Amino acid sequence: MKLTEKFIRTLPKVLLHDHLDGGLRPETLVDLAKASRYRKLPTFDPGELARWFRRDARRGSLALFLEGFAHTDAVMQTDEGLERVAYEIMEDMYNDGVVYVETRFAPVFHTKRGLYSDQVVSAVLKGLERGRKDFCVEFGLIICAMRNMQLSQEMAELAVDFRERGVVGFDLAGEEGGFPPKKHVDAFHYIQRQNFNITVHAGEAFGKESIWQAIQWCGAHRIGHATRLIEDIGVDKNDSQKVVKMGYLAQYVLDKRIPLEICLTSNIDTGAVKSLQKHPFGLLHKYKFRVTLNTDDRLMSNTSMTKELKIAHQVFKLNFDDLEKITINAMKSAFIPHNRRIRLIYDVIKPGYAKARKKLPR
Repeated sequence: MKLTEKFIRTLPKVLLHDHLDGGLRPETLVDLAKASRYRKLPTFDPGELARWFRRDARRGSLALFLEGFAHTDAVMQTDEGLERVAYEIMEDMYNDGVVYVETRFAPVFHTKRGLYSDQVVSAVLKGLERGRKDFCVEFGLIICAMRNMQLSQEMAELAVDFRERGVVGFDLAGEEGGFPPKKHVDAFHYIQRQNFNITVHAGEAFGKESIWQAIQWCGAHRIGHATRLIEDIGVDKNDSQKVVKMGYLAQYVLDKRIPLEICLTSNIDTGAVKSLQKHPFGLLHKYKFRVTLNTDDRLMSNTSMTKELKIAHQVFKLNFDDLEKITINAMKSAFIPHNRRIRLIYDVIKPGYAKARKKLPR
């Protein structure tokens, strides 16, 4: 049964891996650049700028992919700019059928014009909260530390300080090669002692060792990307979708139901995988890993949750029931209290899918 993009857009969705500074509207980027007198944009035409970001992102390297953030971060340096970007994310989520989103960012990149980190987080939360009220989309904010910076303890403390106002977790992001997560173990131990939530970018541009460190050294409750987990799974040489041996790491991830924040389009853009057909998502889904689907950077990858679900439907043959299950599993894996997760599942997601099921072609 073929599901159209229009139909998929109507389905309730949950997004756990989205970068605040990777999802700006091109028009907003241009407006903020003009307001802040930032003159380094490659073009001030919104349509051409969107195409430029798409071309720039598709160079097959995480390091090259990250270069585009120099422009988005440069214009997100004021209270007003940060609040606007956060508010517009909530509107974009509403228009895409997303009922719960966790967006993340590194406050350190937004203090170049005098704002303090707490002011940065406050501005973002103000925009998100205003968007929640206007569009009835629930949210959580994740604070990122950067692998190549020695500020992870400060960012961990910042995340905990704002846990009563909408921050739901702590993340480690940035270039993986040469910057193992265990170098930031003190910050993660602090988060653990505070009974707070941890996700780590791991196994995107570096091997399975990065995933192992994220879990066993840093106590990750979820893994961002985890593409290279496939290195710990033995696959039949004659059937790429048949597992012949599961390594101890992969088995642990499977047994402990550790959620994997899969970002299909982004993984192609960064060269984490060579093609959608070779992405391990299909095999991970088949063998019941707790996979979730995500956008990562909507501007750079010109994507949305609707597009990511459509890819999963077309390339990996996920049907309507599969999409519902992935959405519910994502909601189960969110970093908000259990009662809120249950309410969204039973009051929003399940009724939304039940309504959509009646419109399926017979």
